[in-house]
Amino acid sequence: MLAQPMPQLLAASVTPLRADGDRLDEEAIGPLVAHLQECGVDGVFACGTTGEGVLLSLDERRRAAELFRQTCSGLLIVHCGAQSTRDTAALAAHAAEIGADGAAVIPPPYYPLDDEALVEHFSAAAAACAPLPFYMYAFAARSGYPLPPSVVERVGERAPNLAGLKVSEADYDALAPYLALGRPVFVGSEPLLPQALEAGAVGSVSGLASAFPREIRALLDGGGEPAAARVRELRDALGGAIFIPGLKHVLGLRGLPVGTDVRRPLRQLSPAEARAVERVASPVEAA
Repeated sequence: MLAQPMPQLLAASVTPLRADGDRLDEEAIGPLVAHLQECGVDGVFACGTTGEGVLLSLDERRRAAELFRQTCSGLLIVHCGAQSTRDTAALAAHAAEIGADGAAVIPPPYYPLDDEALVEHFSAAAAACAPLPFYMYAFAARSGYPLPPSVVERVGERAPNLAGLKVSEADYDALAPYLALGRPVFVGSEPLLPQALEAGAVGSVSGLASAFPREIRALLDGGGEPAAARVRELRDALGGAIFIPGLKHVLGLRGLPVGTDVRRPLRQLSPAEARAVERVASPVEAA
């Protein structure tokens, strides 16, 4: 019997910011990426939900992607989802130009697009970066509506570079139809990983891994119930509005030059929230 490949872990990285979130902190990206790679990640997913991608300008997203590419020796998938097809395609083309290993796109938020519009949108983005591997990103809680599996199949018929999916649905019943498509699936909801891996998921694109890479690596490597319980504890404690600033706070506690600045309208942690994050993060390992 052939050995099963080890699950891959991509950290859905935060994007370091400064000046109360108004500017990229370019100098902090290199140390962050080095830390993540030292802690066992196979690569980075840049400018996604955890990376505040949709809140950044197109120029900021391009610059951040370039810096992640310069500093990441592992896999780099760049999230290119934007409000319009034109901007999405432009970001996907840029990901190919800088030598990324993949481009990912979420359905555009706000307008609930029907299947025809989604097929055209994703096909245009895939064509813009071809032959770069292209990933469709399902996260109904952020796009505002689901990505139908039938749309994935139709895009696959038109886009030979469709390489797989990132699926961040928090309920296994919502995740399962994507696993049934027979394409590689990276799971975003870490508590679902044990069940999803048994069903054929290839790994995780994990927001928690941006600050807790060792914990997610342990879960992927078969850490059993102790690892799963620790991940559930982290996910329960770092939910909602404090998720991104909480991750940045933990990275600062680890000695990394990452501030807690976030792009408005996101907000920083209150003192009480910071203390709560410190309690769940303890003991914090030095970088």
